Amino acid sequence: MLKRKKKHEEHVDESWLIPYADILTLLLALFIVLFAASEVDSQKFKAISDSFNSELQGGTGVLDQQAAVKSLEETSITAKIDKTMPPSENEQELAAAKEQMAAAQDKKELQELQGKIESYIAEKGLAPRLQTELTIKGLVLKIKEGVLYQSGSADINEESKVIAVEISNLLVTDPPRYVLIDGHTDNVPAVSEEFPSNWELSSARAINFMKILLENNQLDPKKFSATAYGEFQPINSNDTEAGRAENRRVEVLISQYKQEN
Repeated sequence: MLKRKKKHEEHVDESWLIPYADILTLLLALFIVLFAASEVDSQKFKAISDSFNSELQGGTGVLDQQAAVKSLEETSITAKIDKTMPPSENEQELAAAKEQMAAAQDKKELQELQGKIESYIAEKGLAPRLQTELTIKGLVLKIKEGVLYQSGSADINEESKVIAVEISNLLVTDPPRYVLIDGHTDNVPAVSEEFPSNWELSSARAINFMKILLENNQLDPKKFSATAYGEFQPINSNDTEAGRAENRRVEVLISQYKQEN
């Protein structure tokens, strides 16, 4: 009995080894996981960076940028500034380009209209008594005195009415343009009872011609106006008969669209 009791007392309790081994195992697993995770992230970062650099053909990598994405605060400030800033240079350039394109198209249409009128003048043999000129204000049709009126008269004869009617057909555009009709005389004073001065004569010529044009129902009267200039806007010298003949005229200005606003 004593021998068995001694043998039992010499046996050491080793139950503490189990939790100790578990702790060591958990620590080892933790270190392995941390090490593996750090290696994977590094590889992923390098792979993504190389991929972006490859796509950009050797340029600066997207992931190398220090400020690739604006903070929410920076974005908010930028939005507030943009609301108070004038249009950007890009918007101004775009507006200027559109305006240039519109002006070019307008000029092209006036050139086409000028071609039609020139063809009519050539067909009827009215050159040089009818002339056209493309100016910065629009297309000008110059009609000399002998085409529509007798000297000192504002009456349009039947033959001249035919010319006025055919000109009215050429003035039909879509959309309609403003048409300004100007009457001019030379510096020889008007002495008739009907026209006591060149103001009355030039005014009556412009108005009578406009009335013939507006018999065309395709023309809008709201787009027409008549002005008298008398002798005060000559295009040639009044010292010669040829110069005075140039100054006795009616001018029809077919305006550019941009000048109508």
